[in-house]
Amino acid sequence: MVAIDGPSGAGKSTVAKALAARLHVPYIDTGAMYRAIGLAARERGITLPLAKADADRVAALAESLSLDLDVTGGQTRVRLNGRDITDAIRLPEISLYASAVSAIPAVRRRLVAEQRRLAGRAGGVLEGRDIGTRVFPDTPHKFFLTAPLDVRAERRSRELAARGTPQPEEVVRAEIERRDHDDSTRSDSPLTFDESYTLIDTGRRPVNEIVVELEERIEKMRGQVLT
Repeated sequence: MVAIDGPSGAGKSTVAKALAARLHVPYIDTGAMYRAIGLAARERGITLPLAKADADRVAALAESLSLDLDVTGGQTRVRLNGRDITDAIRLPEISLYASAVSAIPAVRRRLVAEQRRLAGRAGGVLEGRDIGTRVFPDTPHKFFLTAPLDVRAERRSRELAARGTPQPEEVVRAEIERRDHDDSTRSDSPLTFDESYTLIDTGRRPVNEIVVELEERIEKMRGQVLT
């Protein structure tokens, strides 16, 4: 089990996918689950910021929805009540909904249980914001990816443009700052790391270099366990 945590734009998805391919294990994007619940809330007219009554509605919604993740083939495809929403959850406005619904304890409980079930089948590389602190706190393979804010905003801007939903970089930067604040200050499973993690600054480093470093660290840890 490999945990990759970190803020928006740190390169988690790119690195996690490549690492999973090298290790021949599933890649599991846990953030896609929160995005799915956020999309469902938005489609039902729930607006941000969430009022207490709205949070209760979202919690009930999370329990009632049928959420299915297909983690075969090196990517995570998401279906909500049988509908493929893989592309819809990547719209820029869904990021803030994902952050908002992830702060609801009942939502996190439901999705953490699902994440453990998925990874319990065959292990995997899981990316998110609380994989190593809550979902699989006992795994020895924990990495926290980070990068300067300007680099993260630049990356996310390029990603959105490639998907056909371009946003001005200053808008993207502001949204990342807001999500950083929301994710790191929530009371339930905030975005954080401790001494059990290996901190990786992805900065301007090539993806392959980062992936090779993580793979080498994992193999070294495995060797230490065996000896």
